[in-house]
Amino acid sequence: MRTLVTGASGFVGTHLVKRLLEQGRSVRVLLHKDVPEPAHFRAFEVERIIGDIRDAACVRQAVQGMDIVYHLAAVISIDENEPKDLLQQVNVEGTRHIAEACLAEGVKRLIHMSSIHALSCWPREQDIDETRALALDPRTHLAYDNSKARGEQAVLDAVSRGLDAVIVNPVGIFGPEDYQPSPTGEVLHQLLYRRLPGLVRSGFHWVDVRDVVDAAIAAEVRGETGQRYILTSEYVPITDIAAWVREWTGVSTPRFAAPMWLARMSAPFVMAWSRWRGNRPLFTRESMEILRNHQLLHATRARQVLGFSPRPIRTCIWDALHSIEQRGLFPKGHSMPKNTLYPAP
Repeated sequence: MRTLVTGASGFVGTHLVKRLLEQGRSVRVLLHKDVPEPAHFRAFEVERIIGDIRDAACVRQAVQGMDIVYHLAAVISIDENEPKDLLQQVNVEGTRHIAEACLAEGVKRLIHMSSIHALSCWPREQDIDETRALALDPRTHLAYDNSKARGEQAVLDAVSRGLDAVIVNPVGIFGPEDYQPSPTGEVLHQLLYRRLPGLVRSGFHWVDVRDVVDAAIAAEVRGETGQRYILTSEYVPITDIAAWVREWTGVSTPRFAAPMWLARMSAPFVMAWSRWRGNRPLFTRESMEILRNHQLLHATRARQVLGFSPRPIRTCIWDALHSIEQRGLFPKGHSMPKNTLYPAP
């Protein structure tokens, strides 16, 4: 199966390309013309198209001759100060370019990597499943959520005109081999190097990157056209993740967890402090809002249709930390236990 992957050099994309190559597939990737190819990706024997998802002609060229397309390219934003037009150009227009090119070129199936944030968080007190409305109202949803919703709508519009596409909606993604790292991977790095001033008394739904890739490949075969599948393993508080890092590495992670009201009030000061320290701001007004939303989730449809069976997040964090250590990125004097392959329950 001739397969195109956009966003291929990112966290999920790297795992997906590796898995597709292991299956013996012919893989083409669309890499951004202004972003140097990461060192970890250069060893992959794939056909490379250098361009921009925002360029419709470039996208059409990348899609030509492909049987299957995995669309992962996206801008993730948790900072209200980031330019909103980039979200529109990449997450909405870029996705529309992919959907239209797949339709025009007769691609057999498009697998669109959306996000749980594409679904409306309102009402907060009700369970969210795949029937939840999209976050299409910019007045009541975060800019990132709205952009992912409109991108998903572009895919569904093409489905209504004959495109065979399926959508997966993962939650927060952790896991090994997070080289760049992703925003979630950055959490582990900042915990290891004691760059977080504190924690917040909240959590989120998380999933392992390897389980996301398994589900996406299963969606290619078993997913129903025009349907979406929520991918979540479990809800875990931020304080639990910090405690695991402390338990397994000996790093003195923060113990104070601010209530949400205090965290939201102090977010601008923490952002300024992070930038002054040269760190990626993680605790922003938008990230605090994210931790309040999408709390009641389940992956029933993915389990039933895709055979989705995600691993526990405790195991996922264990493997992610081992991966960081193996790349020589642990703080001096700290290491993971050597006597077990995975954490005891």
